Amino acid sequence: MTRQIIVGGVPIGGGAPVAIQSMLNTKTTDVAASLEQIRKLHTAGCQIARLAVQNMEAARGFAEIAKESPLPLVADIHFDYKLAIAAAEGGASKIRINPGNIGGEDRVKAVVDVCKARNIPIRIGVNGGSLDKKLLEKYGHPTAEALVESAFEHIALLEKYDFHDTCVSMKSSTVPTMVAACRLFRSKCDYPLHIGVTETGPVKQGLMKSAMGIGALLLDGIGDTIRVSLTDDPVEEGCPGIIEIFSEFRFFCSNIKNIPDALRSQCVPL
Repeated sequence: MTRQIIVGGVPIGGGAPVAIQSMLNTKTTDVAASLEQIRKLHTAGCQIARLAVQNMEAARGFAEIAKESPLPLVADIHFDYKLAIAAAEGGASKIRINPGNIGGEDRVKAVVDVCKARNIPIRIGVNGGSLDKKLLEKYGHPTAEALVESAFEHIALLEKYDFHDTCVSMKSSTVPTMVAACRLFRSKCDYPLHIGVTETGPVKQGLMKSAMGIGALLLDGIGDTIRVSLTDDPVEEGCPGIIEIFSEFRFFCSNIKNIPDALRSQCVPL
């Protein structure tokens, strides 16, 4: 069983049901449009919503949205640690960062300190499209091993400052790579995993790739929160059909430990 974090009242890991989340495609500076999309996601059954916080104007918009949002919000941060701090102070329920691209360790510690003071979890987001150059040189391309090594480097940085309220994601647009990375990570670490295939495309293509990747992992009992990443309306990512499909996965996976290992291996094609 994995460790558990709490995202705005939604438990992630530790035996809790798999939580479904989505990401808005509105501008975070457009408070009204963002809240409208969040409410549609909430009605569709989504449990967590993520927003991009690209600058201080967006951080101010995020704070206004957080005041009225029916869903806990994740702030998606890249490069500027001050935006992570502003989002945490503005009502974020989780911060998504890549600790390796927000500056020196003093900046990572500043983010950790504000999150620790407010009991806000951090998601380490590793993506095959943005791996460190040294890992690409070592492995040749974004392999599963490269994704996992990157995740552990970032985990070590947070743990250095005694931060353990952490969730991890290792995403790739290549389904077998994502699945292999998550399986390898789970064999070595018990932090909860956010799983999903990145850049999957429009609804039909995206659902097929996501079903293969997410489904394979859930059948293994791996995955604590999921996002079906689509280039269409984000509401489609949390639509009732997807909720129903993955609710069935939840039920099946809750009983999969009763299946003998020999049969279980035959059930998982990837």
